[in-house]
Amino acid sequence: MNGVDVETLRTWLQAGSPVTVLDIRAEEDRQQWSIPGSLHVDAYDDLKAGRAGALERAEFPDDRRVVTVCNLGRMAAVAAEKLQRRGIRAAPLLGGMKAWSLAWNTAQVPARNNTMVLQVRRTGKGCLSYLISSGGEAVVVDASLPPEVYLGLATGCGTSIRHVIDTHVHADHLSRSRLLAQIAGATLLLPAQDRVGFPFTAMSDGQELTFGSARLTAMRTPGHTMESTCYLLNGDALLTGDTLFLGSVGRPDLHASSEETRERAAVLYCSLRRIFMLRPELLVLPGHVSAPVAFDGNPLAATLQEVESRVGPWLSSESDFVDKVLSRIPPTPPNYTEIVRLNEAGILSEQDPTDLEAGANRCAV
Repeated sequence: MNGVDVETLRTWLQAGSPVTVLDIRAEEDRQQWSIPGSLHVDAYDDLKAGRAGALERAEFPDDRRVVTVCNLGRMAAVAAEKLQRRGIRAAPLLGGMKAWSLAWNTAQVPARNNTMVLQVRRTGKGCLSYLISSGGEAVVVDASLPPEVYLGLATGCGTSIRHVIDTHVHADHLSRSRLLAQIAGATLLLPAQDRVGFPFTAMSDGQELTFGSARLTAMRTPGHTMESTCYLLNGDALLTGDTLFLGSVGRPDLHASSEETRERAAVLYCSLRRIFMLRPELLVLPGHVSAPVAFDGNPLAATLQEVESRVGPWLSSESDFVDKVLSRIPPTPPNYTEIVRLNEAGILSEQDPTDLEAGANRCAV
């Protein structure tokens, strides 16, 4: 049976084409991550067991394509075949949700000073990266998608990638920043640290990067990792990586002992207090979100004042903050130890990266 590949479905959803995505997985799988706007019928076990009547009552809008989805694509093919027998134009998503983890969409962020900010959202993982351009030069921050995505977007915007930045050494996805910098002939910039084993240009607290009429200023904010660094754009927006999200903070426990985790939580408290001393109108642009990212073109951002209204109550005291964070740490991301090892070495996995990266984002507390 012919199926629909990830790029085709991504393009349909980005364009608002008439398509219905039918998720047939078990409820527990769907709760972890899903395709925005998809319908759900818990039919996986019935289909796998060959029970009669699976999906017989499922109803869809007239004349719409239906794309069936499971974790790997096998049961989705069975589901599509059953729907085809009912005269429905159905096809499975090739590779299932595992393949979908590389799907993406974009949203433009309001900006001044002749600066364009494109938020590039890896919808299945909740990873947010940024293409920032001014005067024909561009910077990419926290590249989590294949380099050709950013190169294509830059070409479409009439700009060239000159610098590539990571806010920290990531633990939930493989960084594509080093490879992107190599292909684009760009400068690779990382926070000053001794974790990685490859050449880079170090960014220290207060150091500035200018391109066109835009300016990025490094703001060291340890806690999630000890090298974590935010970047202030033109004094108007703050790219916070995994230090601060729109309603939560970065977890301090990954790649750390229990004692180190408590120490890092205390350091994170100080970093957040420093961030909230900035002007409240500042726009917060995080490095992740926990929910799948809709194909709606709306940037995932909020003013610092709005974020502080959600997170600020945690900061009444250092001890209360540390206790609250440590009591709410979620399960660790799958394969994070191997992902950290590869990111510190600056190499991509020889196996399919989605084998390591599958699943929802778990960097927030």
